[in-house]
Amino acid sequence: MFEGPIQDLIGELSRLPGIGPKSAQRIAFYLLDADPAEVKSLADAIVTAKRSVRFCQVCFNVTEDETCRICRDARRDRHQICVVEESKDVVAVERTREYRGLYHVLGGAISPIDNRGPGDLHIRELIQRLDDGTVTEIIVATNPNTEGEVTATYLARLLGPLGLTVSRLASGLPVGGDLEYADEITLGRAFAGRRSVGE
Repeated sequence: MFEGPIQDLIGELSRLPGIGPKSAQRIAFYLLDADPAEVKSLADAIVTAKRSVRFCQVCFNVTEDETCRICRDARRDRHQICVVEESKDVVAVERTREYRGLYHVLGGAISPIDNRGPGDLHIRELIQRLDDGTVTEIIVATNPNTEGEVTATYLARLLGPLGLTVSRLASGLPVGGDLEYADEITLGRAFAGRRSVGE
C-alpha cells in the first residue's frame, strides 16, 4: 500500500498490542502531521523508559531503582502478598485503595498455547519470599480468563501445603476480562469479597 519509511512506521506500530493495521496507519499519519518537537518528545520518552526502567529485585514490579516504592514502604502489610500477572495489574489494584500488602508480579500466566509454563514465570522467586515465615496470606489476583484460572489453580496446589491462606479475588470481575480494564468499584468489591481457593 505505502512505500519506504511510512510503511516501515506503520509496520512497527501495528506490532504493538491492541494496534491493528488501520490504527497503526492513523497513528503514523498523526505523527507525520505532528509538530517535530512533539514527535521528538515521544521518541525520547520511549528511549528513556526503555533505558531506565527495570524490574524490582523483590517483586518484579517496574521501577527505576533496585527495589520498587511498594517494597521499600515500611507501612505496607508484610503478611500479605498479592500475586498478579503484570505490573499494570499492580496499578489497577492500587487504584482501589483496598489493599495495603505487598505484591509479586509473575510476568505472565501459564499458557500452553504460547509455550509458557510455570518455569517461565517468577514462581520460584515467590516461594523464596515465603522462607522467613512472615507471609501468612497469598492473594491470587490473576486475570479471570482461562490462563489466569490455570495459573491460580497451579499456585493454590503449590502453596496449599505450606500452611498459608491462599485466596482468590471474589466475583465481580467479568470472566475473560483483564484487571487493567476493571473500574475501581468492581475491583474494590472483588478484593473485599475474596474467598479461599479451596472453597
